[in-house]
Amino acid sequence: MAQRILPPSESWRRIDAWLAAHAASDAARLNPPATRDELQWAERLLGTPLPGDLTESLRCHNGVSAWSAFLPEQSPLTVSGVVDCWRTCGDVAAENDGLTRRPWDDEPWWHPLWIPWAEGADGGAQVIDQRPGPNAGRLGWAGHGGGGDFTDAWPGLASLLQAVARALTEGGGVRGLHPFLTARGELWWDEEDREEIDGHPLRPAPVGPP
Repeated sequence: MAQRILPPSESWRRIDAWLAAHAASDAARLNPPATRDELQWAERLLGTPLPGDLTESLRCHNGVSAWSAFLPEQSPLTVSGVVDCWRTCGDVAAENDGLTRRPWDDEPWWHPLWIPWAEGADGGAQVIDQRPGPNAGRLGWAGHGGGGDFTDAWPGLASLLQAVARALTEGGGVRGLHPFLTARGELWWDEEDREEIDGHPLRPAPVGPP
């Protein structure tokens, strides 16, 4: 039987509760919900509806106030950050033939129907692929040299958020990355046997609902 995927709002509820109990500084970086006007403004500029899971996620939190590592590899963007990233990547692609797939790449450098929702520590954008077809909604990475990367892509944003919520409240990891708390009490994801980062100790994050 296929596993039921929780809606983003339910996963955020679990993540929020865990952060409030165990990583208050991370919880404080989460912005209030995006407004209806903000979401409609973004859709007008993008020229396409926002993905449903992204809309629901933004209605929980309009991204974060500062880059944060409480998700395994990505920091959620604000509505304005989504638009800014989409515009910037589109402009760069148009100037450098980045909208055309090259023979040695599976994907172009950028596509107008890739909607960024988060950024990595290296500045790459994690995008939601809105192109029609069986892979619609999957997550991938874009914004570096070479084409977009959908290797081992998450099937959707809801799947990623559910995996994070489950790891925090039930134990385990997210595709090989496990939750830790830093010496400053911030959430960090790393390999299971990691004991320190930058010379500072890591301790396994508490498991279970607060």
